[in-house]
Amino acid sequence: GAYPRLSPAIIALVERDGRALLARNARFALPFFSTLAGFVEVGESLEAAVAREIHEEAGIAITDIRYFGSQPWPFTGSLMIGFTARWAGGDIVSDPSEIADAEWFAPDELPRIPPKLSIARALIDDFVRRHGGTPRD
Repeated sequence: GAYPRLSPAIIALVERDGRALLARNARFALPFFSTLAGFVEVGESLEAAVAREIHEEAGIAITDIRYFGSQPWPFTGSLMIGFTARWAGGDIVSDPSEIADAEWFAPDELPRIPPKLSIARALIDDFVRRHGGTPRD
């Protein structure tokens, strides 16, 4: 049989002192902040991809990378694999070619976020719930 090509992509919500790292993407003029994401490279574990992408896009080190869930993305043949992680060091220095703006947000001070049914939104809603908040409608 034919085996479809699949491009795994990681997406992660990083926490620091009860705040979540959210960013606006520079390549897509989307009006909201979201979790950071990127494609997995050949020969790289998913956890290594999360650490590399977060470091490349936001300039920080992370730890405690844990699997959250996944979502197929049929249009590009990719599989979005979600993770949570904790900040381990460094200040945000975003890559301007990738990130227009990146900041730490408290659960009750969230900017405009992605719509429901996206894994990015599931990660953000989970973060809000874990900190005793009520996710947005």
